Amino acid sequence: MAVLQKEKAANRPPSYYIRQRLLQNKPAMVGLGIILLAIVVAILGYAIMPDSTPNANNGLVQIQKKNPGFSTQVLRITKVNPAEDVNPLAFMLFGAPEDYSEIPIESYSFKGDSLQVQPLRSNNAMADQPRTFALKEIVGDSENNSSVSELQQSIQNEHIRNKTFWLGTDKAGRDVLSRLILGTRISLGIGFVAVLISLVVGIAVGAAGGYFGGGVDKLMTFLMTVVWSVPSIMLVIAISLALDSKGVWVAFVAVGLTMWVEVARVVRGQILGLKEKTYIEAAQVLGVPERVIILRHLLPNMMGPLIVIATANFASAILIEAGLSFLGLGVQPPAPSWGMMVNEGFQLIGAKAGLYLVLLPSLCISVLVLAFNLLGNGLRDAYDPKIPLTNG
Repeated sequence: MAVLQKEKAANRPPSYYIRQRLLQNKPAMVGLGIILLAIVVAILGYAIMPDSTPNANNGLVQIQKKNPGFSTQVLRITKVNPAEDVNPLAFMLFGAPEDYSEIPIESYSFKGDSLQVQPLRSNNAMADQPRTFALKEIVGDSENNSSVSELQQSIQNEHIRNKTFWLGTDKAGRDVLSRLILGTRISLGIGFVAVLISLVVGIAVGAAGGYFGGGVDKLMTFLMTVVWSVPSIMLVIAISLALDSKGVWVAFVAVGLTMWVEVARVVRGQILGLKEKTYIEAAQVLGVPERVIILRHLLPNMMGPLIVIATANFASAILIEAGLSFLGLGVQPPAPSWGMMVNEGFQLIGAKAGLYLVLLPSLCISVLVLAFNLLGNGLRDAYDPKIPLTNG
């Protein structure tokens, strides 16, 4: 029995031990769980957001800078020109505009075929004056033939709602929870695209320099040194000026082009060691094309270090994007970004709401970056054959 177990263990591929070491690393699995949860939140996006309007940009001035847990009644008035229906995929990707406008109210009363409301008190004295609306103005054209009592019942059931802002509102009266959820999509999207760009550029430059050597290696090393010496922020500014634009896609490209040097250095170092192996020399003697040697024989043997560095770069990309958005160089309003939300809260320092607006997105950034760092450390240990398994 023991002999069979030993033979079975001997036949197991290296990937089995990598997977087992990773599964036994509890901090890494916690990080992976947080990342998977963030991915689910990012994919669902508008489907789980309290404010499903595009960019979660439905702001109500009367309820700006409210603390978490704030609740109020709102009157929903049907718009004269309702928005066009969107298909489910478009809704998941971009959200959908509301068919009504909202007015926060303190109280209301019916008077015949009209509704009198007391708007929620705010700093604007004019907004505190009672307002009167015709019932048909509120419900729109869909219920023109209804009686007054039916209109009143419809308004009570469908047009007057209690709205709770679980994480408060920002300075424009927008729901912070919705913007944090959508910010998850932006942070993960920028991290993914940035890592993808850095891997493509870094592998190409590092593989060319490490394999061909000589003048090619000197040129690639010089290029890496020059890019490495330029601060990331300055490089992003230069890329933004070159593309004559600022926005989400520019941030994607700019962050990716600032992170490829580390990938290139790792690939170059790995290839310098691997190209001296006997099987590479044999492939060269047999006349195997250099492109095939690099893609099929060299790169697959450095997947471990590339996965580890990609995970670390993911965390770095999230931090760089947050810093750029904080400075106004990354994602532009009204698209929500955690870094931009921190900046908005920083401008309100001194007010209680400002504390929450700084703390909440900062906490999201810290937790997600920590999760990627924990997973990266776990992957690094999993690919280290010197670390034994606790069992099996």
